[in-house]
Amino acid sequence: MTSSTKLTASLVDVAMGRKPADLVILKGKWVSVQSGEIVPNTDIAIVDGHIAYVGDDAKHTIGKKTKVIEAKGRYLVPGLLDGHMHVESGMVTVTEFVRAVAVRGTTGMFIDPHEIANVFGLKGVKLMVDEAAKQPIHVWVQMPSCVPSAPGLETTGASIGAKEVAEAMTWKGIIGLGEVMNFPGVFMSDKKMLDEMSATHAAGKTIGGHYPALDLGLPFHGYVAGGAEDDHEGTRAEDAIARVRQGMKAMLRYGSSWHDVAVQVKAITEKKLDSRRFILCTDDSHAQTLSREGHMDRVLKHAIEQGLDPMTALQMMTINTAEHFGLTKEMGMIAPGRWADVLLVEDLMKFKADLVIAKGQVVAENGELQIELPVVKHPKWARQSVHVKRQLRAEDFILRTRARNGEEVNAHVIGVIENQAPTKHLQMKVKSENGEIKPDLSRDLAKIAIVERHRGTGKITVGLASGFECTRKCAVASTVVHDSQQMIVVGTSDEDMAIAANELAKCGGGQVVVIEGNVAGKVELQIAGLMSTERADVVADKAASVLQAFTMCGSELNNPNMQLSLLGLVVIPELRISDKGLVDVTNFDFISVLDD
Repeated sequence: MTSSTKLTASLVDVAMGRKPADLVILKGKWVSVQSGEIVPNTDIAIVDGHIAYVGDDAKHTIGKKTKVIEAKGRYLVPGLLDGHMHVESGMVTVTEFVRAVAVRGTTGMFIDPHEIANVFGLKGVKLMVDEAAKQPIHVWVQMPSCVPSAPGLETTGASIGAKEVAEAMTWKGIIGLGEVMNFPGVFMSDKKMLDEMSATHAAGKTIGGHYPALDLGLPFHGYVAGGAEDDHEGTRAEDAIARVRQGMKAMLRYGSSWHDVAVQVKAITEKKLDSRRFILCTDDSHAQTLSREGHMDRVLKHAIEQGLDPMTALQMMTINTAEHFGLTKEMGMIAPGRWADVLLVEDLMKFKADLVIAKGQVVAENGELQIELPVVKHPKWARQSVHVKRQLRAEDFILRTRARNGEEVNAHVIGVIENQAPTKHLQMKVKSENGEIKPDLSRDLAKIAIVERHRGTGKITVGLASGFECTRKCAVASTVVHDSQQMIVVGTSDEDMAIAANELAKCGGGQVVVIEGNVAGKVELQIAGLMSTERADVVADKAASVLQAFTMCGSELNNPNMQLSLLGLVVIPELRISDKGLVDVTNFDFISVLDD
């Protein structure tokens, strides 16, 4: 008898009362996302981690050793699923991410580890897959598709192609292809991209999308024809509508910095599109957000505030997500045969998971973890990824110009848009001061630089940025730079920029804020320069010191460090910076910082 047959036999025997359940939940209000109903006075019987019976009386399944939980009229909610996210954005390991979110009701995550893939390639992905397999909740991995995200426009620590994608599709735990960010490559029929997507199709798995352009004409249609099945980059209601009409799933994200639910959800609340074609996700959640505000429970409450009915919002983070990845036989609803992922909740509007059951065991109660998480040791090579050729000096961050002293020149400046991933391509007049362009606090003009850190070449690229609102001499450096994961430094003082960069090189990566020569905030991220070896709550406190130091610099942006991390992502319009220069993403070409 196979293990599958044994499980089926156990489920049938428990449902019929021939065998006792391991766990029974009595008298709750069943949130049946599959039928859109809330059914009172419902019992659930669980055996071997799976649901065997859901009905009005499970007494026949209770034996001497059966654990019984009294729901006392609380809602029985399917475990929450995050359909698209990056663990590395939380600055913690997979295990520590689970520690932070399982207590809040997240029982399944679909992670795309393209951040670590850009540092270590396939072996970095395997590191994440292996750790994901050890977790008490479901952690599925999407194989990164674009490493580098835009070949020729940036340098990464590794590369991935169709051969690596085909290999990963055979691994247990790989659910599909991660977001296909090289959208011009798709609509221009780039062989590498089409081969990767074909390998995924051949494996019968899901292709994640990433189309951030506002153009919904032929390039969009070409991209959809390439096979992407979802997209989380929409920022307008028309973006969500277009994706759903073309057969994609519109993923509406509400992370630490990307707040795209409020506008796009109008496609459902006002335009009356079928909500079953929509999915809620986070994309990127900062450690502080996870620890202090929440994860998918936070998204749920926000979605309800935007006018969604609680049942609809729950469907968009349970059954819709499971269906999208072909997993409705395993999860996404409370029904026989599925994994027993059940939350006990007092109030759907003020959502808080009193009790969290994942894979049939109680993993959390009243916000406290009830189980031991796996101990994972990360290899030495994963903790040695920052390679800077030499000690950096203030003069390394000078932005030189051919213009005469006092002469004005036109500058191409990266403009930050709060709470959105896209940037503005600003053009500003700047004045030469003895052959160089300096920051201007009065105009919110700072310097931005990329320090090459994968190969230790010593190369530094300097540009200009606006929108951080710094009011004093300071600098922020980070090795979290989507997706190249080079070192990025923004500042209003060349001296502080050098100090910040050197501090990161010394501690092995992370984020640091320097104000007038002194370190004001720091979080060390030793694993790939992206993730900490410390617990999630410790990382949250250190990450909070970075955000607090940003405020001390004068910035009032929401999560400015996450805004900073995307300024090197050369696949989202309009203007970005890489180790190779300033990139006009609208035209996918390099431009000069100064028209001199």
